[in-house]
Amino acid sequence: MSAKSMAIALAVIFCATVIQGFPIFKAGRCLCIGPGVKAVKVADIEKASIIYPSNNCDKIEVIITLKANKGKRCLNPRSKQASLIIKQIERKNFFKYQKV
Repeated sequence: MSAKSMAIALAVIFCATVIQGFPIFKAGRCLCIGPGVKAVKVADIEKASIIYPSNNCDKIEVIITLKANKGKRCLNPRSKQASLIIKQIERKNFFKYQKV
């Protein structure tokens, strides 16, 4: 094996190891793609959950589970309904931990 082919082989191996460490998704793996809907019928809501920013996703996500197996919807966290839901869940969690 010549010195030139050895240098090329080492360069390919080095590049492969460096590229393997780069993250594929720069923004993280958010569950909600796009801004989300502004509102959902209150009667259709079965459960609401908030996912706060973390290493996986750098934005707050409000996920609504709908009744009758209609699926899940992502609410725009800046919408009026989402801000009311966030306040209500935070208040519920605050009192839940205060009673202990």
